[in-house]
Amino acid sequence: MAFLEKNIAPELGLVADGADHQLLALSGDWTVSTIGDAEKELAELEIGKDRLTCIDVSKIEHLDTSGAWLIHKTRGQLEFGGRRVALAGVSPVRQTLFDEIEKHHPPRWKPERNPFTIIGFLETTGRQVVDAGKDGLAMLHILGSLGMVLATVIKYPKRLRSISIAVQFDRSCIGAVPIVALMSFLIGGIISQQGGFYLKQFGADIYVVDLAGILVLREIGVILTAIMVAGRSGSAFTAELGAMRMQEEVDALHVIGLSVTEVLVLPRILALMIALPILTFFADMAALFGSGLIVWIYLDIPPAAFLTQLQAAITLETLTVGLVKAPFMALIIGLIACVEGLKVEGSSESLGRHTTMSVVKAIFLVIVVDGIFAVFFAAIGV
Repeated sequence: MAFLEKNIAPELGLVADGADHQLLALSGDWTVSTIGDAEKELAELEIGKDRLTCIDVSKIEHLDTSGAWLIHKTRGQLEFGGRRVALAGVSPVRQTLFDEIEKHHPPRWKPERNPFTIIGFLETTGRQVVDAGKDGLAMLHILGSLGMVLATVIKYPKRLRSISIAVQFDRSCIGAVPIVALMSFLIGGIISQQGGFYLKQFGADIYVVDLAGILVLREIGVILTAIMVAGRSGSAFTAELGAMRMQEEVDALHVIGLSVTEVLVLPRILALMIALPILTFFADMAALFGSGLIVWIYLDIPPAAFLTQLQAAITLETLTVGLVKAPFMALIIGLIACVEGLKVEGSSESLGRHTTMSVVKAIFLVIVVDGIFAVFFAAIGV
């Protein structure tokens, strides 16, 4: 059985060594266990300013980093107060310790100043363009890998992880129906109220049905649903994959020979591409219901007249336009979420940053894709 040695209390003594010198002799143990007593002794010490002070450490029994740091700190405080200080009795081993502490002395804090310059602005813009290009390449890489995995799944259907797809569908679609329906109901009512307020002044209040129907089915329903899914499911995908990266579970998949795209990416993107059109349909119905309710209350247009005017205003193409956009938007949201999740490093700060970037980039690209579809459908006359 081993017994721990008892610590020797730190001691110090100040001795005048001639007219121009004074000696501060340190003894005992200067370790992390006795550092509190040593600080109290140093705080009560009074040293003259007009003479050279020599700190003698030759009689110290045990010295560790804490004790050496306290001696270094005391020396620095004395020099800052106008005294001249030197170390004596330092062995080569302890000199190495003091040298390392001197190297790791923290620099004085200075506030960062970033004045605006044209060169700095161009450099920042260039870096952002390069980062956007890297993100695009990463998305293409995931998309290509996804295509290869899909080809393999088509050839070997048993490799499709249907249970994972069902779980992700439950989280992305079924769990999102209430909030999407409520949001769309409110948006439909607001569109009808605002449109009716202005059209009523011209006696054309009946056309608020056309406005709400076309706007909801073609644009508002799908784009607001996609934004909600990007903020809800996209951020969840990024956080899940990022947490797996932090716990090295993704690396473990590589080690055991499994494809990350097949196991983690494909089920999430397929579930999202199935879920978003369904959510868009529910969002359209909820928005039209809210629109019809507000029109009935605010403009005295009964439900029968609302449905009749709605049937005359919209066609099957109007409903199809919004639903066709949904899978493409889901693909964009899923790709960005997975790319950002796989870019997470080993810190919670990185996880939060990439989750935020996932939502921001997904919403931006969803609006861009919606604009591209608007131009495309206008060009083909739909």
